[in-house]
Amino acid sequence: MTPFAIAGVQMYVNALHSNVDGMIQRLDILMARFPWTQMVLFSELAPFGPLDRFALPPENETIEQFQEAARKHRVWLIPGSMFLKDPEDGRVYNTSVVINPEGEIIRRYSKMFPFRPYEQGIAAGTDFCVFDVPDVGRFGLSICYDIWFPETTRQLTSQGVEVLLHPVLTGTTDRDAELAIARATAAQFQCYIFDVNGLGAGGVGKSCVIDPTSMVLHQSAGQEDMFPIEVDLSMVRRQRETGMKGLGQVLKSFRDRPTDFSVYDRNSGTDAYLKTLGPLEVPQQGTRAGLHVDVPAQSVADAPIYKGQEALEAMGHTPGPIAPEPMPNATAGMASAPTQAPIPAEPPAATPNPPIKPGTLTGTGETSSG
Repeated sequence: MTPFAIAGVQMYVNALHSNVDGMIQRLDILMARFPWTQMVLFSELAPFGPLDRFALPPENETIEQFQEAARKHRVWLIPGSMFLKDPEDGRVYNTSVVINPEGEIIRRYSKMFPFRPYEQGIAAGTDFCVFDVPDVGRFGLSICYDIWFPETTRQLTSQGVEVLLHPVLTGTTDRDAELAIARATAAQFQCYIFDVNGLGAGGVGKSCVIDPTSMVLHQSAGQEDMFPIEVDLSMVRRQRETGMKGLGQVLKSFRDRPTDFSVYDRNSGTDAYLKTLGPLEVPQQGTRAGLHVDVPAQSVADAPIYKGQEALEAMGHTPGPIAPEPMPNATAGMASAPTQAPIPAEPPAATPNPPIKPGTLTGTGETSSG
């Protein structure tokens, strides 16, 4: 068994004021209540909220505060993410830092898929984040919308990542879809997923922890929550060797795939349909974009192919047109009168209970009130 205790912190995030002191206070409380915690993960943009007007330079006092907090508690700390501005070109990135128990920054990761077209003005990162916890295992980091693109998790798990740390900021109606994606991703890539959302300006909550079998180990609701979960990384290795519950060995099957995917070659033309979808832009009221896209249909053979046709042609028999199947009754569905004389009907038998005139009470002659 290779146990490791990871805690997620789902907290209220203010959009107009710093949340840094509140984050450090919650970290103090968490470590006082659960001193066995070894790694702590906050939600996306938790320190300063979702407005890029508060972007900081890559080196700043806030990060130093988090470094001191990690050193104080001897924990691995990922304090969500924050907007950092490149001093050379001025571009703003949504960036997470990974701080080890010595207070050292060992990795920085910038979100690869900003939530466009809504997240305008945020540059996309290009480098993946993989790091090892000594004597424990390999960890990877992605941020919010990144998980909607399985290629990101494919890259991480192909490098051996066993736990995906996933801070998010989702305050929209697609949060339930994200939860479904988190479970599917855990099963597809045979890894643990820690998906931590915020509250208020930081999201609608519903943080979750998923194991490699897609089982939900923890599901937060819509209030503040601290949830330390001890994971077992030997379970990941065992499942990747023998398959989920002894069944699907998806990573090895992908490794041994007989084909490559031409859609990833931008010059192959396989993705021609994607170019018909129009620009990546915010939809407006009454938009009808995409409703009348003409997609070329595949050509269809003139004559239908049916079972055994090739065998008949090999014997020199050329089938003619297929005759319609006869109906069981030749006159079925025809409106013409039958030629057979009708059988005279017998006189009706006396009705034991003659129909009652509506509204008349039986045996009284009076009408009912209904």
